[in-house]
Amino acid sequence: MALRINDEFPNLHVTTDLGEYDLHDWIGDSWAIFFSHPKDFTPVCTTEFGAVAQLADEWTKRNTKVMGISVDGVEEHKDWKGDIEKTAGAKAGFPIIADEDLAVAKALDMLPADAYLPDGRTPAHSATVRSVFIVSPDKKVQLMMTYPMSVGRNFAEVLRALDGLQRTWGQPLAVPANWEVGQDVIVALSLKDDEAAEKYGELDIKLPYLRYAKNPA
Repeated sequence: MALRINDEFPNLHVTTDLGEYDLHDWIGDSWAIFFSHPKDFTPVCTTEFGAVAQLADEWTKRNTKVMGISVDGVEEHKDWKGDIEKTAGAKAGFPIIADEDLAVAKALDMLPADAYLPDGRTPAHSATVRSVFIVSPDKKVQLMMTYPMSVGRNFAEVLRALDGLQRTWGQPLAVPANWEVGQDVIVALSLKDDEAAEKYGELDIKLPYLRYAKNPA
């Protein structure tokens, strides 16, 4: 069955270029982002890993750990990081899972169950392994994105989505389209007007079902 939002993220034991981890232990009390790639030493993926490396301070500010996934081995990952750091001008200090047998890709439902990688494989053989998962501290999947090989991911948007998730997690709130930190948020319909006003202060009511609160604490 496909992994869905609010499912528990699989507690896999993984081998990375920085050691071995049980994923739930690695996540700990943090938020986590897992981002996958079809193969090392590929152009778009190199720029994406670089973008993640450049945002290291931003992940730290948000109590968020990041981990890459690629279908090559540990030594390839270590060599590839040299290219990533050279082009990005930033240290790629996050671990990358060596998913040579596709165990992680299959557990996260990024490939068909009967998928395999032939000798002399190319990125096309694992093209669907390009996904992003954001996981909350309770180990639940909060967001999933999948991109084609031809479009590099916008990690500024991943960061914005993380901000929105952290802003609304466990609260009857949502964020609107194009929301940025500090802007007004939407009050959930589970609260009546008087309940929402008591909880969040004066509301900006655009429609009976569209009610903004002034960035409440």
